[in-house]
Amino acid sequence: MARGRRVNSSGEKSKKLLLEKAIELFSTHGYHQTKISDIVKAASLTQPTFYLYFQSKESLFNDLNEKFRNDLVEIFSNSGEAVSTEKEDSMVIEQNLKCIFDYFIENPSLTKIGFYEGDQSAIVKQILVSKLENMINEDLKDYTIVKSVNSNILAQSIVGSMERLTLTNLLTNKSNPKKLAEEISKIYFVNEHKLVHQ
Repeated sequence: MARGRRVNSSGEKSKKLLLEKAIELFSTHGYHQTKISDIVKAASLTQPTFYLYFQSKESLFNDLNEKFRNDLVEIFSNSGEAVSTEKEDSMVIEQNLKCIFDYFIENPSLTKIGFYEGDQSAIVKQILVSKLENMINEDLKDYTIVKSVNSNILAQSIVGSMERLTLTNLLTNKSNPKKLAEEISKIYFVNEHKLVHQ
């Protein structure tokens, strides 16, 4: 059995502190440049304490990415319900973007890891593309832009805009979640109207 602090309420504080310091270090220096020794030093804990909670640096990093991914999926589920009564279907996209951007602002370091760091970020972006594509095909199928372009390309374009503008505008405080969600929605759906069935 690994040596270190026992798993209890003070142990849970240690685990939380390790996670917080790992997020800070991974987001600042990247996965490969961050060592376990850096994480425990920043948390003022010992390596045996680290191994009480995590098998390795990789397992900790994977846990953080999984949390980020699960949080985004939950945001999509919850925000879809929140706008189901809206009059404008295009508000579904805008509301989802705002909820995601709110999360990014509340978790900037975790966002840098989950949305930008390594192979796992590509998986997250693919999940976002898939969720947006479904939303486009279900809620916005009668819009002219959806009729005239491939829905997967449209979804990829929106995620590409999110990726770039989160880094350059949101995390730099040049914009806020509501404004950025509105602007991205306008780029893709400005002057868009449902096609009226004859």
